[in-house]
Amino acid sequence: MDYEPPFLETYKTLLASSLGIGVGISDIRNDTSSVVERYELPLIDLGRLNLDQLEREECMKEISEAARKWGFFQVVNHGVSQEMLKSLQFELMEVFHRPFANKSQDNFLNLTARSYNWGNLSATNMKQLSWSEAFHMLLPDIARMNQHKSMRSTIEVYATVVAPLAESLVQILAQKLNIKFSYFQEHCSANTCSLRLNRYPPCPFPSMVFGLVPHSDSSFLTIVHQYQIGGLQLMKDGNWVDVKPNQEALIVNIGDLFQALSNGIYKSVKHRVVAAEKVERFSVAYFYKPSIDAVIQSYVTPPVYRKFTFREYREQTLKDVKETGDKVGLSRFLL
Repeated sequence: MDYEPPFLETYKTLLASSLGIGVGISDIRNDTSSVVERYELPLIDLGRLNLDQLEREECMKEISEAARKWGFFQVVNHGVSQEMLKSLQFELMEVFHRPFANKSQDNFLNLTARSYNWGNLSATNMKQLSWSEAFHMLLPDIARMNQHKSMRSTIEVYATVVAPLAESLVQILAQKLNIKFSYFQEHCSANTCSLRLNRYPPCPFPSMVFGLVPHSDSSFLTIVHQYQIGGLQLMKDGNWVDVKPNQEALIVNIGDLFQALSNGIYKSVKHRVVAAEKVERFSVAYFYKPSIDAVIQSYVTPPVYRKFTFREYREQTLKDVKETGDKVGLSRFLL
């Protein structure tokens, strides 16, 4: 099909090498942990925030505890309708099923920067290869998608709902640690937050590669909708566990920046997406992030992490990925 990225052609040397020497899945992925079972993430009904004070306090406590113990949780009654999510999935299929020659052009969506990527052209081994493709965009850039008006309209509507949801959750998490929400209001806005549209194509050897390699997020907070197939796994108590998809829920996870800001109280958990042999999957991720010069500093003493700017964090991440194939992340900023 003309819309598939040329994975087999581009990575034939890596694939041939791995297939030829009979490397097993644990060797290729450099991962001795195993999936123990399918988990149901903590499920929180945000509708309780609109009830009496006791219900509201209990709901806020559950959000904070999930961020501390899991780093991940699910929310329902979040304000994003099923109709909106179905419309978004339709638009994702439309754009990702455009010919690869078109969508890989720099100006395909008429954004300010190149938004499309796939695989990992700098991968030197199979554990660095993500069998997926994605469009990245800052929220202000969505208005520039003049040649894709239906998609632009759908994404704009989605962003107007998910953005205040993220702010509300961050405000609750900040309040529980006595962090002033004004810090986030000063550094985070529509100009700094972003969306990533993901597609995970069918993979002929799903045991050899990931749909998305293990990583933690470079954000304060991430909100994800994974469609019916699932595939998300996260690290829990030293093991990879499979997250059961819930079509009514959105998935929320803590990012590296909130872990640093909270002095390690909230957990930014490593997660990944597995590859699938016969089905394609889609997801949408919203990243609540600060401006590039925002200072990230642990809110209590003694601090676990040194003070750093988001710019420093991004530059270190890019350097690590280029040199090692791994993001490395917050361990670079430990005191």
